[in-house]
Amino acid sequence: MSSPARGPALRPDEAPREDCPGEPGPEEGALTRHLSGAEVAAEVQSALPGVGVKGEGGTLWVEARDLLPVARYLKDEASLAMDCLANFTAVDYLDHFEVVYHLLSLQHNHSLVLKVRLEGREGLGVPSVTPLWKGADLQEREVYDLLGIAFSGHPNLKRILTWEGFPGHALRKDFV
Repeated sequence: MSSPARGPALRPDEAPREDCPGEPGPEEGALTRHLSGAEVAAEVQSALPGVGVKGEGGTLWVEARDLLPVARYLKDEASLAMDCLANFTAVDYLDHFEVVYHLLSLQHNHSLVLKVRLEGREGLGVPSVTPLWKGADLQEREVYDLLGIAFSGHPNLKRILTWEGFPGHALRKDFV
């Protein structure tokens, strides 16, 4: 049995685009475009007056109390259409934590980083985004388990990698 004939290898940016109508070709910038945090912040403030948002580079900072309405706007606004939560994590900076959401629009092929800053070390929490992105379910449980950040409204917030009764949160910098 002979192997199928193979043509010359194409680099992804040279591949024919006839099979992907509507998808941008290399001349149109097929790479994901990172949105400006300042531009998105201005748009959010215009649509949702009074929310605490600030743009900085490619990041949109939002106050914890405003996370859910801002996230809903980012997902539902047709020009943004952030329909995919690509990644979610949190970072311990000793004096504060940052909760980080990497959002993608598959429709528009653009991305945005959404961050929430939480001061202090105890009683930390933000609203759950599982009503918007189901993929946040396990990621929020992981952050809760390993860093101790609670997600109000989460449908099943319990430890996922350590056992109930585990002392502390293993990824905190003060965990010993």
